[in-house]
Amino acid sequence: MNSQDPLSQLRDIHLPQTGGFWPPAPGWWILALIMLLAITGIVWLIRRRQQKNRWLRLAKAELANLERGAARDPDWFSRLNSLLKRAARQRYPDLHPETLSGEAWVAFLLEKAPGDRVASRPVVEAIVHSAWQPRASADPRQAMDFAWRWLGGQKC
Repeated sequence: MNSQDPLSQLRDIHLPQTGGFWPPAPGWWILALIMLLAITGIVWLIRRRQQKNRWLRLAKAELANLERGAARDPDWFSRLNSLLKRAARQRYPDLHPETLSGEAWVAFLLEKAPGDRVASRPVVEAIVHSAWQPRASADPRQAMDFAWRWLGGQKC
């Protein structure tokens, strides 16, 4: 060795081996667990919301079937009225809307209706009263428009 050159006495720099891909560091395990819990929570919330609004999808499907057979007979208005009562019972179980009839039922529908309640009053009264009159006074198209608007505003 050359004592005059101190740099010649130094060794080369040796870097340590990398840890590799596997096993991941504890932070990655924690991140994976958090992501798994978040995805599970989101899926649970989506399913819960779908189950909560299942009645609404079924009511809209039944309303679409009822719309195909729209007619000016009391039986059709009676079926529409019972569909609205079943939907109201599902959406507002604590208020017991299935026990309402006549003016109380009209007031309930208007109270829970989205949009213009004043313009809807004659249509709702005609829907409710046509269910037990021998000749229906309501227009089925207006009744269907109101029913679609009413169901559309009832999401949980």
